[in-house]
Amino acid sequence: MSNPFKNIQGETAWKAPSNIALVKYWGKYGNQLPRNASISFTLNNAFTETSVKYIAKTDGSKNIDLKFLFEGQENPKFAEKIQKFLESIIPHFPFLPHFYLEINSSNSFPHSTGIASSASSMAALALCLTDIENTLDGGLFPSAFFEKASMIARLGSGSACRSVFPYLSVWGKHANIAFSSNEHGIPFHDTVHPVFKTFKDAILIVSSDEKSVSSRAGHALMDGNPFAESRYQQAETHLTDLVGYLKDGNLDKFGEIVENEALTLHALMMCSTPSYMLMLPNTLKIIDLIKNYRSEKGVPLYFTLDAGPNVHLLYPEGNAAEVETFIRESLLVYCEQGKVIYDQVGKGPVKIK
Repeated sequence: MSNPFKNIQGETAWKAPSNIALVKYWGKYGNQLPRNASISFTLNNAFTETSVKYIAKTDGSKNIDLKFLFEGQENPKFAEKIQKFLESIIPHFPFLPHFYLEINSSNSFPHSTGIASSASSMAALALCLTDIENTLDGGLFPSAFFEKASMIARLGSGSACRSVFPYLSVWGKHANIAFSSNEHGIPFHDTVHPVFKTFKDAILIVSSDEKSVSSRAGHALMDGNPFAESRYQQAETHLTDLVGYLKDGNLDKFGEIVENEALTLHALMMCSTPSYMLMLPNTLKIIDLIKNYRSEKGVPLYFTLDAGPNVHLLYPEGNAAEVETFIRESLLVYCEQGKVIYDQVGKGPVKIK
């Protein structure tokens, strides 16, 4: 059978940001579906850039033919993961077996350390693939384009579905959030107070070592966690409350929920069977110093964590100067080689080719 895409070739490239969850999702079922709804800030400076070159095959092969490079180097571990992912989404993108594919991907931050590198990388790849489909077939309106890209990203990494939208995104069906879905993320910024759209996020790199337990394995351990059901109920309540605080601009209540969510996430890890811990001693020291600083200075500075030891410091743009002085003077000593990524809430992914 001849290739229906004979003589077609092209290249597309997207930059997609990481995100930091405010209400966490931890635990899933079925094909990458969440046990509870979550909401995140879309970041700006922590991102993945991915390009996909595609050349129509001439040999009639029906396999996925892939060359994958990560930061300019072959990476067999990542290549195998991407190969399996592409094979799994052929029903959504039937054109894939008809092309030779070359994928190049690079991060602006360390991978596999709990800064949601899988979210930005899978979002960037999903956007590229949806873009190729749109080029070949046409017809997707922008809202449908990003909704499909979000759904495809979810199949690669659950939280990736939130990285295709600007400012804030919700993923997971929630009774009080219109159009929310387990299948894909939705944008969520129209009713949010302006203070949150310019929020800062300083990511303190306590360790850039690869995590001892992957997020995929951590999610699976929730199936036997004795606190799982009460956690899912807690997350639903927290999201309901947080939506109100985001609308009203209530910083104190925002911070209260966000910090509780971070600590709950890591408590769930410690209560799993087998139990494990991703926080490090310096993680705890930083958290303690943040609490003391906020209490003494009255500055709206809050922390959160993803599934790793690194600490995200969240604060309003208007407090940036004093907070960043505090970081330099008191916190960098607890970071790996003084590493910090100064980030902020961002406007979402960008097509770069």
